[in-house]
Amino acid sequence: MFTLIALGVAAAYVYSVVAVLFPSIFPAGFRTGGEVMPYFESAAAIIVLVLLGQVLELRARGRTSEALRKLLGLAPKTARIVRDDGREEDVALDQVRRGDRLRIRPGEKVPADGTVLEGRSSIDESMISGEPIPVEKEPGLKVIGGTINGTGSLLMRAERVGSETLLAQIVRLVGDAQRSRAPVQRLADQVARYFVPAVLGFSIITFLTWAFLGGESRLAHGLVNAVAVLLIACPCALGLATPMAVMVGTGRGAEAGVLIRNAEALETLQRADTLVVDKTGTLTEGRAKLAAVETIGAWEQNELVRLAAGLERGSEHPLAAAIVKGAEARNLIIPPATEFQSITGKGVVGTVEGRRILLGNAALHTEHDVSTEPLESRMDALRREAQTVMFLAIDGQLAGLLSVVDPIRASTREAIDQIHADGMRIIMLTGDSRATAEAVSRELGIGEVVAEVLPADKIDVVKRLQKDGRIVAMAGDGINDAPALAQANVGIAMGTGTDVAMESAGITLVQGDLRGIARARRLSRATMRAIRQNLFLAFIYNTLSIPLAAVGILTPVLAAAAMSLSSVSVIGNSLRLRRVST
Repeated sequence: MFTLIALGVAAAYVYSVVAVLFPSIFPAGFRTGGEVMPYFESAAAIIVLVLLGQVLELRARGRTSEALRKLLGLAPKTARIVRDDGREEDVALDQVRRGDRLRIRPGEKVPADGTVLEGRSSIDESMISGEPIPVEKEPGLKVIGGTINGTGSLLMRAERVGSETLLAQIVRLVGDAQRSRAPVQRLADQVARYFVPAVLGFSIITFLTWAFLGGESRLAHGLVNAVAVLLIACPCALGLATPMAVMVGTGRGAEAGVLIRNAEALETLQRADTLVVDKTGTLTEGRAKLAAVETIGAWEQNELVRLAAGLERGSEHPLAAAIVKGAEARNLIIPPATEFQSITGKGVVGTVEGRRILLGNAALHTEHDVSTEPLESRMDALRREAQTVMFLAIDGQLAGLLSVVDPIRASTREAIDQIHADGMRIIMLTGDSRATAEAVSRELGIGEVVAEVLPADKIDVVKRLQKDGRIVAMAGDGINDAPALAQANVGIAMGTGTDVAMESAGITLVQGDLRGIARARRLSRATMRAIRQNLFLAFIYNTLSIPLAAVGILTPVLAAAAMSLSSVSVIGNSLRLRRVST
């Protein structure tokens, strides 16, 4: 972008050198009052003004990376490691390894991502999530490196260290996004490709016009005005219009807990008209809990839970984990199971304390000649409340049922209301039963539900919507969501989900809070508005200034000052994004 400046300054300087050394070679058109006037002071002033503009620009550019510097500053320099013999010592953060036990004292920063082993405290996660309210932590809950511990003392197990931590991933994603190019920048690139040759041509025309039509000293005036045209048309502001807004916008998103992988995702999100959202782990917490226990005959609830937990302890299914945790919460002693067998899509079978146990859906019990009719009306009622129901039979007789529920996130209803108010069509996509899916959709006010879909079918739903002309945003958290996230015009991953989902998505919500979609949409619109304003400023500046320079109203010195100020104005407009409310 310094091509035009270099040409203008070189022309003024070379002309001045020749005018001093060989003044007699110039015709009358170059003489003012009989003398050939040099322009050394103009060339020097132009360079000073251009460098001053660069200083102002660099200072403003530095402010655009403030969010990234804040993130880099979150990581602590040391960690307090607890040795196997109970000794505690401070070590450099790069010496922490996965599996190490770390002590977090009151007021200290969490050194790595991991799980709380002992203690209770509240953690300030606002620097990662943007939410000001501290999050309560207890054994079994996750903590994030770089967040700040409150008044309690915690013992944690490090699970992600160094470049694996969420903070390191955030820094990397923000850096990549700030270096990416938005599709709208193609317009600026195309204009710039033809702009410089066009300005050179206009500068030559300016000189020739003055040479033939000007009065006294017409050649000198022609040269000065041609140089002014070169300087005033420098496309610095045009080149800065898009990247400056992208840098500030992505940095502001990181502060609000919204990670934007690239500028294309930022631009596409504000045009999206349909949101396809997964249920489990996205609308819901993704952690099933034992909700209800119903018995028949003389069986007691705790006995059913104890036997069911003994059978399910050998299963890796999320529903099994919910039953086991439910038994532990009731302080029940869980017995071992033998002859365990998992039947896909139906349930589990095994022997616990000498009793033959069936736990699963009605189809499993029908296969074993056990009637579930006495509890089917209760099953229907629980399903209407979005609960998953499993019948339990002992030694060939129906003993009761257990239901498990995946609670809806506390913030989901507000998020859905915000997204509806923003004019987006919302479709819930889930592999759960239709009854459960419709119960969740009724509670959240989601009108469209696609239930009982296999993981491979999710991408087909997205493709079908795109074929109908919809611009689709897809929100999900699991490995099974990754293909659909990649297929969508813009994928939105929950930061609480799998790494595969986050790698497939253009946007990640750090805390898995769907309200981040509304935040991201506001930021996207504000960023694109700033880019359009920047391009307008750059174009209108050149459109108005070039003719003024050509007719002699703007001197080369004024043109250089105006050119520098135009770049600073574009950066200043971009910096306003730091104050966007999210």
